[in-house]
Amino acid sequence: MDLTFFVQQLFNALQLGSLYALIALGYTMVYGVLLLINFAHGDIFMVGAFLGVFASMVLGLPFVAALIVSMLLTGLLGVTIERVAYKPLRHASRLSVVITALGVGLLLENGMLALTGADPRSYPEGFINTTSFSIAGVNLTSVKIIIIVLAFVLFFGLYAIVQRTKWGMAMRAISYDKFAVPLMGVSQNQIISLTFLLGASLAAAGGILWGTAFPVLSPYMGLRVGWKAFIAAVVGGIGDIRGAMLGGLLLGFIEIYTVAYGKDIGITSTWRDPIVFGLLLIILVVRPTGLFGVARRQKV
Repeated sequence: MDLTFFVQQLFNALQLGSLYALIALGYTMVYGVLLLINFAHGDIFMVGAFLGVFASMVLGLPFVAALIVSMLLTGLLGVTIERVAYKPLRHASRLSVVITALGVGLLLENGMLALTGADPRSYPEGFINTTSFSIAGVNLTSVKIIIIVLAFVLFFGLYAIVQRTKWGMAMRAISYDKFAVPLMGVSQNQIISLTFLLGASLAAAGGILWGTAFPVLSPYMGLRVGWKAFIAAVVGGIGDIRGAMLGGLLLGFIEIYTVAYGKDIGITSTWRDPIVFGLLLIILVVRPTGLFGVARRQKV
């Protein structure tokens, strides 16, 4: 085995897996608090990427400022969606909420299509300083390093919020018993809004980083990426942010190494997704709750 080639693919897998993980974190947070699968989350990721384009091209903001603006605006969008679309349905059937989430996703996709047109968009040149360098034969770029480092920084920041703050304690309490928490004086609405704010903000960060790594943005980019991130969250154990991070990285590793080494045994890149999803299906057969998931008992 060529060690240099293996390490090269390792960094490619870390980059792709980090992007999946940032989006998967939003899925798992919302599910952990509300037991809701926010199927519009992939399209929120898309909106975040386009807001980054607007901030960079129209407002002329550099990378860091555009990232902050996009995360804030997309976070507010997530809160608005929760208040307008999901809050009235908290006591409705699960099917009603799922249909609403799909409808919100279609609204975001077609709304962005109407605003920007069907032509692909990309970030302007110089949006992020791209330099290439080689270490022991492994070719790296500054963009790749920034994506990996920033994804882990955001994950550990979120983990610290959930584990070390009173808001995080309230989130974990609501996920455990959402009926008892309001009796303790905790505002359920505020905690749920905070959950959507954080999840949508991370999706926006993933959108901008995705646009810097793969500079072709379209209103429908959230469909495929969103579904993969959702699968990563399920495999990791939906409801656990550690599982979402691990699931995203695992998905990236399987995807990259399947393409990298599949050709040696006659497997072309067109088999990437079937092999990836087949392996992930095996994982779920062995552990139906995911890698970090815990089975919940529910009285009926």
